[in-house]
Amino acid sequence: MIKKFDKKDEESGSGSNPFQHLEKSAVLQEARIFNETPINPRRCLHILTKIIYLLNQGEHFGTTEATEAFFAMTRLFQSNDQTLRRMCYLTIKEMANISEDVIIVTSSLTKDMTGKEDVYRGPAIRALCRITDTTMLQAIERYMKQAIVDKVPSVSSSALVSSLHMVKMSYDVVKRWVNEAQEAASSDNIMVQYHALGLLYHLRKNDRLAVTKMLNKFTKSGLKSPFAYCMLIRIASKLLDETEGGHDSPLFDFIESCLRNKNEMVVYEAASAIVHMPNCTARELAPAVSVLQLFCSSPKAALRYAAVRTLNKVAMKHPSAVTACNLDLENLITDSNRSIATLAITTLLKTGSESSVDRLMKQISSFVSEISDEFKVVVVQAISALCQKYPRKHSVMMNFLSNMLRDDGGFEYKRAIVDCIISIIEENPESKETGLAHLCEFIEDCEHTVLATKILHLLGKEGPRTPQPSKYIRFIFNRVVLESEAVRAAAVSALAKFGAQNDDLLPSVLVLMQRCMMDSDDEVRDRATFYMNVLQQKQKALNAAYIFNGLSVSIPGLEKSLHQYTLDPSEKPFDMKTVPLATTPITEQKTEIAPVATSKLPEKLAPSRQDIYQEQLASIPEFQALGTLFKSSEPVQLTEAETEYVVRCVKHTFARHMVFQFDCTNTLNDQLLQKVVVQMEPSEAYEVIQYVPAASLPYSQPGSCYTLVRLPDDDPTAVSCTFSCTMKYLVRDCDPNTGEPDDDGYDDEYVLEDLEVTVADHIQKVLKPNFGAAWEEVGDENEKEETFALASVRTLDEAVGNIVSFLGMQPCERSDKVPENKNSHVLFLAGVFRGGHDALVRARLALADGVTMQVTVRSGEETVVDVILASVG
Repeated sequence: MIKKFDKKDEESGSGSNPFQHLEKSAVLQEARIFNETPINPRRCLHILTKIIYLLNQGEHFGTTEATEAFFAMTRLFQSNDQTLRRMCYLTIKEMANISEDVIIVTSSLTKDMTGKEDVYRGPAIRALCRITDTTMLQAIERYMKQAIVDKVPSVSSSALVSSLHMVKMSYDVVKRWVNEAQEAASSDNIMVQYHALGLLYHLRKNDRLAVTKMLNKFTKSGLKSPFAYCMLIRIASKLLDETEGGHDSPLFDFIESCLRNKNEMVVYEAASAIVHMPNCTARELAPAVSVLQLFCSSPKAALRYAAVRTLNKVAMKHPSAVTACNLDLENLITDSNRSIATLAITTLLKTGSESSVDRLMKQISSFVSEISDEFKVVVVQAISALCQKYPRKHSVMMNFLSNMLRDDGGFEYKRAIVDCIISIIEENPESKETGLAHLCEFIEDCEHTVLATKILHLLGKEGPRTPQPSKYIRFIFNRVVLESEAVRAAAVSALAKFGAQNDDLLPSVLVLMQRCMMDSDDEVRDRATFYMNVLQQKQKALNAAYIFNGLSVSIPGLEKSLHQYTLDPSEKPFDMKTVPLATTPITEQKTEIAPVATSKLPEKLAPSRQDIYQEQLASIPEFQALGTLFKSSEPVQLTEAETEYVVRCVKHTFARHMVFQFDCTNTLNDQLLQKVVVQMEPSEAYEVIQYVPAASLPYSQPGSCYTLVRLPDDDPTAVSCTFSCTMKYLVRDCDPNTGEPDDDGYDDEYVLEDLEVTVADHIQKVLKPNFGAAWEEVGDENEKEETFALASVRTLDEAVGNIVSFLGMQPCERSDKVPENKNSHVLFLAGVFRGGHDALVRARLALADGVTMQVTVRSGEETVVDVILASVG
């Protein structure tokens, strides 16, 4: 009698697994019983089960011991016990890769495969194909062809699945079985039909025309197997995606027709395929959504879950398409399955109206404590999206989020809430104080270092500008007293910002800094000493440079420059202007934090795109004397996507030169291009110095050629220029199949689109977290102001977008977001002009008939101010 385990045993894992404490050596010792006569099927079965269990648990079997066990097991073929024989097949499959001479069982398996016992034939085929290599496949080819069209479904399916595995090994042999597979595809058995279709597709998947023909055949003749229909739908949607076929394609019509299939699985597969198609309009989505809506009221939990999960995805892109299902989704909120209820809620949050927000929040709070962290994160993300949609509802959201922060939960969940609160603070200035208060309360009892440092950074940035900055000091200094080194160091940096911004708090901050200088950790002491000395000077310029706005340089670039400086000692001090700037500005607290690494090793910083370009260009002898790379633009396409040659250009700016990198691809398989250059004719005083050709461009292998241009010295304000570009090359015709080129070639050329150089190519974006301090630091010595009328622009949003993209500067203090219903706005922009000169722009915008813009520019260099104003004019 089998012992009954109670539920507690099952959950604890004790007693529920009879193989839990197996030892390999003991099992292999037991395997000697295989050699006894007569064979005891029951005991042998039990030992084979143990061997398979150990193999599946990842236990390592040495070649010798595996081979010994395998050979002992082959004796069990003498027994006629059905269960034991099938267990032998399983063991052969598992041990095929680890023991030697497994082909010894080939004759036994071939005998079983062609024998009269149908129970043996299918498993024997699977085992035989597992041990067969390419050389032996010919010997069993005849048997495999017969098995594929066998009348017994299990035999036919086994042969088809085994053939599918062998496609990877010997494609050419299996391809010869295609007629048998075609015959199997018209079988009445649903699994045989499905497996036959799978094999046919894998044999033809690299030939798009053959796949299309196969689809046409099966979509017209119809299939009995729902599994085969699901596969056809997947093949059709993949083909639609590859050919970028429109929704008027017969393939799309087939997928849509499957929505009316009798089988629920096929209907769902078709609906899912339509939903996941790129560029799908609301009209094309409608039939899929209505099918999913019916599934929402299905008695089967799996169908309800599938429907609501898919609708959730639709709601991200097309919330209006899902609005029709809102009533069905509301019924699912009370579903006994919490996963379904959560997905229903989050979908409603994406599609609901502003008036329903309060009601939905009440419903969520009733069950949020019962669901797993994973689903809680989904809820938080939905709330975050809702805040952006209905900013006026931020107070309801904020209270709900603060309650969630107090609940127990893991790091991912807490991080999602903190990120959500921070984004609400950034989008809605009036919610700043309540949001900061909730976060202060959270860090009093926060076990996650990453979150604590992130919140302290935010407090240092936003706290000093609130009406009562002193109330945050207590929370920050508590961290210095109670927390780990990383959090203490972040707290010191946050305190310094309060002292720098508020004169009346400065004496108190200096006292606290003095205490921090006694800290046990060197990083905390160093920061405290540094900030103490800067704050004691009471100079706004120093505060701006060293407390508010840190270094905006590339860290790998700084490391490389310092290393270079130590290798080549000189009398001159190290110049920070030789260090490349950070290309991806540190976005204002919006960056995703990487999950906390468990190891203590510091993560190696991945080199930025610009660092990679810097190395590439430095390796070309002609460009070694150009100095540090200042900026690399985004790639600009100079040809249409479908033309015979595809060319794109990346503009690299140096202090006195520009290098144009042309990435060229030859899309003609009957041509080899050699000595490829792009000849450039400038419209202004720019001078082309040198061309570096691409040696050869074989079919579809990208190559790069370069053009070096000197910037005009006599007129530093000439920053804009248009170049007409022509690609010149030597063509050698070649055989499309072998790629062998002819001996002789001929010169040819190809006209490309014109290339523009604008003021944005000379300015690198730099983020100034505290723009006001940076503005004061630069001073008004080189300040100039002009007023412009933007007649063609109709909204402030459009004007802000145009200015930011035209000047290529970084918006600061979130000034690129224009508040609703405002007729005036101030935009702050920061950047560095080539040569390392800071440039700051303040643009006051007013909306009347058009947009009037008053631009004030400050820089340490007068020429930079003139360049920016001249280019705007």
